[in-house]
Amino acid sequence: MAHPQMFDDDDPQLARLREIALSLPEAQEKVSHGRPAFFTKKIFAHFGGTRKLVTGGMEQHPQALLILPDPMDAEVLMERPDAFVPMYLGPTGWIGLELQALDNNEVRELLTDSYRNTAPAGLVRQLASETPPSQT
Repeated sequence: MAHPQMFDDDDPQLARLREIALSLPEAQEKVSHGRPAFFTKKIFAHFGGTRKLVTGGMEQHPQALLILPDPMDAEVLMERPDAFVPMYLGPTGWIGLELQALDNNEVRELLTDSYRNTAPAGLVRQLASETPPSQT
């Protein structure tokens, strides 16, 4: 049985995420479990997620960015008030952040890190050659 669509295709937060995610080398979008997912060979980001509450209930986060950060980065990100551990993906290191709380530079950085953690080595090398060095 297919999952029902759990997003508005005209959502401006989704449009913003799409623009940044699909600018990464060979990134594509598909609907997975009713929500947009961005991938190369593996998924590197989801739009929207669900958090399981201690009471057993569920809390929807329809405009969240779900990413797979490095474990050390995840600890820091989880200190944010808008961070949550998404159902199903959380035990494998994924975290969720509310898109509205992130500016475009943060979204790009988070997506790029998650992309590096999931994309094939050749695409990661391609990304490195396209990314200008950060200015300090």
